[in-house]
This record gives sequence, structure tokens and C-alpha cells, in this order.
Amino acid sequence: MTKLRTDILRLLTDDARISAADIAKMLGAAEKDVAAEIKALEDEGVICRYTVIVDDERAGKDDVEALIEVKVSPMYKHGFDSIAEDIYQFDEVKTVYLMSGAYDLCVVIEGRTLKEVARFVSEKLSVMDKVLSTATHFILKKYKVNGVLMHRVDALKRQSVHA
Repeated sequence: MTKLRTDILRLLTDDARISAADIAKMLGAAEKDVAAEIKALEDEGVICRYTVIVDDERAGKDDVEALIEVKVSPMYKHGFDSIAEDIYQFDEVKTVYLMSGAYDLCVVIEGRTLKEVARFVSEKLSVMDKVLSTATHFILKKYKVNGVLMHRVDALKRQSVHA
């Protein structure tokens, strides 16, 4: 990957709203070259999606998120990919990672209630043929998401200490 592409990705990862013109200025490149590189990165699937990070608490969103550790029995000639594909097809599933360590897959899901999440685990996930066990952890509070602090300390609420 070229330095220009690496720099473009770094800037877009930090702020997906930044324009090609602003990126070009920051990198000392031609705007048309930056725009062409961004288009190529999108076409090649390097850039998969532009998104926003939302502070659910401030937005008044009451959905429940859970991280589920899943132990599976990998399939011959397919490894973990086939099982992961079966799992990520569910609408409730936001994220699936292959992990090293005590469990095989990390599955992040979202539901409207604790009961809805529990029902997903008991009725859809844990009953799958190759799933050996699950451990569900409910996300209680987010402090930092993708490098963004979710609850900034309000400087006005802090008490000054003078020596």
C-alpha cells in the first residue's frame, strides 16, 4: 500500500466526514489524486463503509448490547468460516470476530431488552450444531469506542485544588 493510501485511510478513520479537498491540503497532494485513491479504496473493498459513533446514552437509546463468547467445533475443510457465516446472518448480530484463547468466536449482538438478547442466545445461537458453549456478557457502559471517549469529564464539574 502506498504512503498516500495509508495517509488517506488514517485521516478518514479519524474523521470520515473529511473532504478529499481537505485531505489533499493536509497531505500536499492534488485533490483529483486523493479523490481517485478514495474511489479505488472503495471499489477494492478496502473502505467497507462510512459510519458514525453514537453516544447511545445521550441519544436516549435503550437497546441492550451483549458480547458473547462462543466455543465451536470447527468444520472439516471450512474451519471457523462456515460457522461464523451462519452466525453473522442473524439480524441481531452486529460483529463477529475469530479469537485466540479460551473461546473461538466473539459475537456482539443488540436487542431491545435483556430478555430478547437471552432468547437469541438460547433459541438461535446455542442450539446451532457446531456451537459447544456460550458465555454472555452484557455491556453496561461504554467508556471508549473506536478511540472515541463516550463520557467526557466536564471540566466545570471538577473541583480545583490549589496548594
